Amino acid sequence: MEFGQDFVMGAAARVLEVIAFLVLAAFSRKICSRRFSWASDPPTDAPVGYCLSWRLAVEANNVRSWRTVPSWCLRHVEDYMTGGQYERDIELIVDQAAGYVKDIDVSEDGMDAWILDIDDTCISNLVYYRGRRYGVDPFDGPGFVAWAVRGECPAIPLVLRLFQRLIEAGFKVILVTGRDKASLGEATIANLQCEGFDGYERLIMRTVDWRGKGAVAFKSGVRKQLVEEGYRIWGNVGDQWSDLQGEFVGNRTFKIPNPMYFVP
Repeated sequence: MEFGQDFVMGAAARVLEVIAFLVLAAFSRKICSRRFSWASDPPTDAPVGYCLSWRLAVEANNVRSWRTVPSWCLRHVEDYMTGGQYERDIELIVDQAAGYVKDIDVSEDGMDAWILDIDDTCISNLVYYRGRRYGVDPFDGPGFVAWAVRGECPAIPLVLRLFQRLIEAGFKVILVTGRDKASLGEATIANLQCEGFDGYERLIMRTVDWRGKGAVAFKSGVRKQLVEEGYRIWGNVGDQWSDLQGEFVGNRTFKIPNPMYFVP
């Protein structure tokens, strides 16, 4: 009798093990299949966590050469840019840069320099990109020029504060931008002055000699020229990785977040 009971109980236990194994296998296949689909074509109902991971990968430069923000991440990017987290992230970055500045003994020869990008580093194009659904819609070159030529890009306050601190500390601040000098030179100068960016050493814009060349090549070339002139580049601030890559990037680089577009 005891043998019969042990046999029945053992058989029941084995049946439960088989059922548990089949359920776990089915669940694992579902999860793995879903994760694999995200790699190429995330579902329109992708969870919030996916868009957070996508934005983190963008900032870490693990996602490259992307043309537009995934449509299913529109709300996430909008909330990030307008809900306060964007400003909090910039504040942390600026605080790190300011702490670094305090430890530098600025020379009296006037050759200690910092480089700042302009678009979405010093001044913001958020109004323009709101009309492009925060980067979900493809970049519109003529439309952007029409926006920028108005000279209404507001300062990013925390970066303006860093800019002013650098000037007060005795650094030569050099603004380097991929904006076209012929079409946007006057508007950019006026816009910067209106927003409080006074006292910079030089504004360097893209000229006809650099048309057709990527941002890394252009900005590396500019920095190389500055170093050859004798400048010591202590810091480099930009919202694109292409602002901070290539040659002569400086002693330290600081990346301003930007999940709305990618400049190669």
